[in-house]
Amino acid sequence: MYGRDPWGGPLEINAADTLIDDDRRSRNLQDLDRAGLSRPLDETQQSWLLGPKELKKKKYVDLGCILVSRKIFLWTLGIVVATAFLSGFITLIVRTVPHHKHKPPSPDNYTLALRQALNFFNAQQSGKLPKKNINNVTWRGDSCLQDGKGDQGQSYTDLVGGYYDAGDAIKFNFPMSYAMTMLSWSVIEYSTKYEAAGELNHVKELIKWGTDYFLKTFNSTADTINVMVEQVGYGSPGGGDELHNDHYCWMRPEDIHYKRTVSQCYSGCSDLAAEMAAALASASIVFKDNRLYSEKLVLGAKTLYKFATFIKARYSKPGRDSSNFYNSTLFWDELIWGGAWLYYATGNVTYLSDVTTHTIANHAGAFGNSSYYGVFSWDNKLPGAQLLLTRMRLFLSPGYPYEDILSAFHNHTGRVMCSYLPDFTKFKRTKGGLIKLNHGDPQPLQYAANAAFLAALYSDYLVAADTPGWYCGPNFYTTEYLRDFSRSQIDYILGKNPRKMSYVVGYGQRYPKHVHHRGASIPRNKKESCTGGWKWKKSKDANPNIIYGAMVAGPDKNDGFHDVRTNYNYTEPTLAGNAGLVAALVALSGGIAVGGIDKNTMFSAVPPLYPATPPPPAPWTP
Repeated sequence: MYGRDPWGGPLEINAADTLIDDDRRSRNLQDLDRAGLSRPLDETQQSWLLGPKELKKKKYVDLGCILVSRKIFLWTLGIVVATAFLSGFITLIVRTVPHHKHKPPSPDNYTLALRQALNFFNAQQSGKLPKKNINNVTWRGDSCLQDGKGDQGQSYTDLVGGYYDAGDAIKFNFPMSYAMTMLSWSVIEYSTKYEAAGELNHVKELIKWGTDYFLKTFNSTADTINVMVEQVGYGSPGGGDELHNDHYCWMRPEDIHYKRTVSQCYSGCSDLAAEMAAALASASIVFKDNRLYSEKLVLGAKTLYKFATFIKARYSKPGRDSSNFYNSTLFWDELIWGGAWLYYATGNVTYLSDVTTHTIANHAGAFGNSSYYGVFSWDNKLPGAQLLLTRMRLFLSPGYPYEDILSAFHNHTGRVMCSYLPDFTKFKRTKGGLIKLNHGDPQPLQYAANAAFLAALYSDYLVAADTPGWYCGPNFYTTEYLRDFSRSQIDYILGKNPRKMSYVVGYGQRYPKHVHHRGASIPRNKKESCTGGWKWKKSKDANPNIIYGAMVAGPDKNDGFHDVRTNYNYTEPTLAGNAGLVAALVALSGGIAVGGIDKNTMFSAVPPLYPATPPPPAPWTP
């Protein structure tokens, strides 16, 4: 048989050869089988010979809606049980093992004293007291609810409210408005610290109690006025009916039944009107989030300041009752003070221009060197006004034409701070370390507290301006050194003095118990007549009512102190004094963690300032 191969060649197939080849292949396969069976087979070979293996049958768990592999089910169940056991074990350990809670840090001494000092203002409130009495002065009640009512043809219709000045029941608007300005200033600068102390709402309510009353004392809805209330009550010896004299009578304000004298100022009320304008303007910044009330305060402040500048004269004229108690030395300092606050409250550059002239600065004594230069008080606002305007120079740099006076105010503020330091001799000190800002006269603590506030605030201004200190002559002093002065004066007041006595009632273990104060000295259930209360004034017993937070007048020039009710030079507290104390305490409270001043709120109404171009120099003449 012939054929052809794939490449075209002949292909011969022989039948005999085919049989022989088949036989040969058969034998070879048999040999291959025997050889293969003589050695172990791998898995692949076994599969050839034995065929596919029989698969194991999986087991399942019927959960009702689905079938789950038994192996997966058991693993899942085990994990759940183990997790539950571990969680329970951890919870047991947490509950049974004692652990320490992280309590907030205890308030410092300044914060504790601050809370007490604010309470004094609650004890001084006149009128119908709020239902929610914040500090629970249980021995006080509604009082003098007829003040200003029924007087025909007057500029007022209702003078209920406000604050009693000191241990008496007279409402002196001049120191009262200064006190409210100081509280507002401290809130604007240190609202974070007030909030940390839990007292921000409290102090704002106290301020509003005062400003609500001030709005009653003049026509606060008018643009122009020609009269304002000066005070309610009368105190001069021999004046009027003795039995209607608030200093002659020793009785609780709640028991006053007689008609009280209202004194008004018709012209030349520059100091009084400008101070009250400062109180309303500063409060308008405190209440800037209450737009309607803030605008009402601003309108009143503008009206009062216009009245203050119309006829320039002192309000406490000779022969007036005010001249015997709160006689104003000058009025120019109040004009700078009130104008500065109005500029901050309104942003109206006219006020800034008015208070940065050489004329007004010179009249206010800014360039003088009197023995009382730098003594900040209800009478002398110049040191506070200079610092208030120095703030603007530090943070806003308004430039020309304000730079000339602002730089002078800044330099003089530095001089005042130098005079406070123990390295300088302008003001002497008691052996116990109290600075004699009033040169040894009685009632020194209010001046020391005011200075402590200014010093702490200026220190914070410098820190906020990234300035480590300032120069006193050739010597450089750090901000911390100035702050140490502030602490030293407040520490003295709080008990670090030769007598180891706190001069703030209720603070510390030892404090005055015979405070010169009518309401605190007479039991609540004892209704006394005008002269019937004298026995309580003369009593040797401690006051039945504790007037918490009241800073008394203080020691004498030798650190001596007599805790006697009849001597007001030692034991009488005042609104103005406590306001300075509150401001100093909040400035020192809280420490570094709470922070420093609020740089921006003061300028919330101030528009951006673009310095004007200075006039060209005079032409050169040969």
